[in-house]
Amino acid sequence: MRLLGAILAGGRSSRFGSDKALAMLGSQALIAHAGASLQDFVAETIVCGRAQPIAGRTAIADWPATDLGPLGGLCGALRHAALHDYPAVISIGCDMPILPAGLIERLAGAGGAAYVVEAPILGYWPTRLAMSLERHLSQGGDRSIRRWAAMIGATPLEAGAPIPNVNRPEDLANLQA
Repeated sequence: MRLLGAILAGGRSSRFGSDKALAMLGSQALIAHAGASLQDFVAETIVCGRAQPIAGRTAIADWPATDLGPLGGLCGALRHAALHDYPAVISIGCDMPILPAGLIERLAGAGGAAYVVEAPILGYWPTRLAMSLERHLSQGGDRSIRRWAAMIGATPLEAGAPIPNVNRPEDLANLQA
């Protein structure tokens, strides 16, 4: 199946203190690690929540407006997927450099919308959800991915192992060690 990868990278990185998507883990930026996690499963990977391309990837604005959090980035990705005939989007946060083996396959094989309980930004979202998510956000709906996923009946999946998430410089330092 031809899938679209979406790295959600539109946050302000306020807890990190600088653009965490570009923070280095080893010899690569965090965003490159996130992209590498998707590369075997998607035909294309875009970056959501950015005005300019980053790490050589097409940038997609949040939709239907800026500052809607991860759901705004996901909505932009679903809209892009619909315009380019992708049946679904696999989303990941730019601050998730390492995933448990087999997790992406489990998401894609869930038979419909699915997300990871420990990290709901990591999910599989059929493109047909684009208009309902846009409507939800345009009407001022709750911006929690977890609650929206529950509202649409998405399947919650356990990660099966810890998923490192880099929110603060010390999180990155712990991964470097």
